[in-house]
Amino acid sequence: MSQVDVQINGKSYKVSCDDGQEDHLLELAGYVDQRVQELIKSVGQVGDARILVMACLLIADELAEAYSDEKKAHTGDDNHERVFEQRLVRLTNELANRIERIADTLGPA
Repeated sequence: MSQVDVQINGKSYKVSCDDGQEDHLLELAGYVDQRVQELIKSVGQVGDARILVMACLLIADELAEAYSDEKKAHTGDDNHERVFEQRLVRLTNELANRIERIADTLGPA
C-alpha cells in the first residue's frame, strides 16, 4: 500500500491506495478539487463537510447521467445492458470500498 498526499480545497489529506495507483488517485483528487472550487465560486465557502457533500452529489449526478446516456444508446440490447449494469455495480462497489478506506485514514473532523 502506498500513501499519497492529496489537496482538496486547500487542505492536504494523506490517503492510502494500492501500489501503482498513486497518479490515478492524484487525478481523481484533482477532479474533486476542481468541482469543489466551482461550487465555492457559486455558493461561497459553506464549510468543508457541506462543500464536499455537494461535490460528491454533483459527481454522482454526472455518473448517473453517463449511465443514462449509455443505457439509451443501447436500448433493446439486453446483453449489453446486463454487462454494463454488472460493470457499473462492480465499479460502484470498488469506489465505495476506496471511499471507506480513505475515510478510515482520516482522523476525526
